[in-house]
Amino acid sequence: MHAYRTHNCGELRKSDVGKTVRLSGWVHRVRDHGGLLFIDLRDHYGLTQCVIDPNSTAFAAAEKLKPESVIRVDGEVVARVGETINPNLPTGDVEVAVSGIEVLSEARELPLPVFGEPDYPEDTRLKYRFLDLRRDTLHKNIMKRQAIIWSLRRRMREAGFFEFQTPILTASSPEGARDYLVPSRVHPGKFYALPQAPQQFKQLIMIASFDRYFQIAPCFRDEDARADRSPGEFYQLDLEMSFVTQDDVFNAIEPILRGVFEEFGDGKSVTQKFPRIPYAEAMRKYGTDKPDLRNPIEMQDATEHFRGSGFKIFAGMIEMDVNTRIWAIPAPTGGSRAFCDRMNSWAQSEGQPGLGYIIFGGDGEPPGKGPIANNLGPVRTQAIRDQLGLQGGDGVFFVAGLPQEFADFAGRARTKVGTELNLIDKNQFALCWIVDFPMYEWNEEQGRIDFSHNPFSMPQGELQALETKDPLDILAYQYDVVCNGVELSSGAIRNHKPEIMEKAFSIAGYSKNELEAQFGGMLRALQYGAPPHGGIAPGIDRIVMLLAGVENLREVVMFPMNQRAEDLLMGAPAPVFENQLKELHIKLALPKLKG
Repeated sequence: MHAYRTHNCGELRKSDVGKTVRLSGWVHRVRDHGGLLFIDLRDHYGLTQCVIDPNSTAFAAAEKLKPESVIRVDGEVVARVGETINPNLPTGDVEVAVSGIEVLSEARELPLPVFGEPDYPEDTRLKYRFLDLRRDTLHKNIMKRQAIIWSLRRRMREAGFFEFQTPILTASSPEGARDYLVPSRVHPGKFYALPQAPQQFKQLIMIASFDRYFQIAPCFRDEDARADRSPGEFYQLDLEMSFVTQDDVFNAIEPILRGVFEEFGDGKSVTQKFPRIPYAEAMRKYGTDKPDLRNPIEMQDATEHFRGSGFKIFAGMIEMDVNTRIWAIPAPTGGSRAFCDRMNSWAQSEGQPGLGYIIFGGDGEPPGKGPIANNLGPVRTQAIRDQLGLQGGDGVFFVAGLPQEFADFAGRARTKVGTELNLIDKNQFALCWIVDFPMYEWNEEQGRIDFSHNPFSMPQGELQALETKDPLDILAYQYDVVCNGVELSSGAIRNHKPEIMEKAFSIAGYSKNELEAQFGGMLRALQYGAPPHGGIAPGIDRIVMLLAGVENLREVVMFPMNQRAEDLLMGAPAPVFENQLKELHIKLALPKLKG
């Protein structure tokens, strides 16, 4: 017999009744039922009930077992009968009558329980992550993650992509976040950077003629944590294609994403053909470039209804600034004073002065109620109602000002209305493309034009656009794919011409010398025959988060850091020895402690 097991703890069935078996695993829990001891024995594969009779020589050892100790049991498989059968357990038709027990590793008192999965402080869970990972829900999430990655790899290979690995130690590059720097021992005063993304390398792979590349790529960014963004590192399905248009990229990746969401989405519907929404339209309709299309609410411009109207607050704003806009946020079924008051209070809690509204009446009633309707008058109120297609019992909220200043709040208000009124269809994965991003944006802090997205993107109109158009009016072949309000990925058709790269970076304030210093490798490569190419990089962690139905990446990452970018399990970051710093020619200049 094998030293530790003849079967795993999820394997035994009725057909095994009568067999002598050996199992090893963790003590999930011990139950005393009238003299009989029951041990739920758990391993990676499942759980088997073991029973020890008081007359058994193993009984004394079983009485002393502590939860999460690792044990080996020998015994005979017997059938459960009647009410003792557990239909919720794959091994629920049988149990093991134990004849012998050996404790392989005794557990100390647990800092957090594995059985039952109660909520525990995050720091405790992360410090004892090896225990946390034994808990059933998290264990299943991690196994789902590996299955999703396996599926993505298979689908990419079937689609004709080749898997290549790109360097981890590379040069610093402005990708939109801070780099993690690695000092060089053999080149004093110089540093490698961990890649924020394999952006330049995957383009170089295309220039090197490999045509279709992918990898499950680790990326490193020194940025603050969010629920949908891990500090430190994350993984993405990185891909690039040669001789492609934007449509070709979309047609390649849509079946892969759609297939994965259908395979692991527990029967939820999945968008079949991803709609393409221009960035400007997304901001106007949804107040965000990451719209949750499960929410049917679309905002509309209601400015003209207020121009010269009796509602002096909005009318005055329009008269003072021609760029003022009034956006309407429809609220189907939200036409009650109580709901409108709740939304107004919410807006104030978000730092806003309030949230104007109209409540639409039913047949035989005035078209609208509330201060805005009273001052606007029945004709204009009815016109707003007709434009929005609203009925009696519905409502509408308004935000006013400059769209670039209120769009974010308007988008959050749209989400709040949809959530509070139960308008969001939670039984679907709603995917879409956001396209036609601006090539540049105005950097208020630095007082200059900057890239708004990926600096290596092809501007729409190419060199002519860069030379003739206002930079802030230039669009790029840049796109995001969004699912249920979560940005899965950014991508672009790349600039493959050196003269366009030089011009694009000069508009963003880069001199030729700076361009050579920071992107010399890419610039040289473009001078030796680069194919038109493009790609995208959907985030693995976010895909798994959506498919696991959780709202925090730490529930789908095996060993995450906490919100302060600390690894509480391994104790990182940590001080290093003086001789290590000496080898790297580094002296510390630590900030002085306050107080």
